[in-house]
Amino acid sequence: MQDTIQDIKQDTAQDPSAFSDRPADYAIYKPNSRGNGGVIRFGINHAKASLFVDATNQIGEKQFDWENKITMKWGLSDIGNVLATLQGNLPQAKLFHQSEKANSAFELTFREDPDRAPFFMSLSRQDATDKSLRKVTIPLSHGEAAVLETALRAAVVRLLRW
Repeated sequence: MQDTIQDIKQDTAQDPSAFSDRPADYAIYKPNSRGNGGVIRFGINHAKASLFVDATNQIGEKQFDWENKITMKWGLSDIGNVLATLQGNLPQAKLFHQSEKANSAFELTFREDPDRAPFFMSLSRQDATDKSLRKVTIPLSHGEAAVLETALRAAVVRLLRW
């Protein structure tokens, strides 16, 4: 991991647009045959010095309802809590953001059941006016968790511009 972060530091220092031709997000798609799968996507926004997390539910065979996505803006402390859970330092990350329009929550939970995915991840949003709740929940495999951890660590370096 140190080599990856060092490479990012060097590339960004030499050319701040070094990654501009690459997608700035990492999405974990979990469609299923029942049509009730979901996707959670992580993307950096340099202008707002934040990571944006989007989620939406499956609406058909491998189709997702991006028009009705849920979005949550993360700062460095949010990323740190999720990283601590992915690294095994916390059993669960719970993030809660409240605004006049809506409340958003993100949860990442470690599960010790060897027959199931080791992590469960969810993003939800409750509208302040009508109290309607939208929620996307997906399992996260060991491999997906490893890639997410690497992406989040790189996001911290890029957001700090170190």
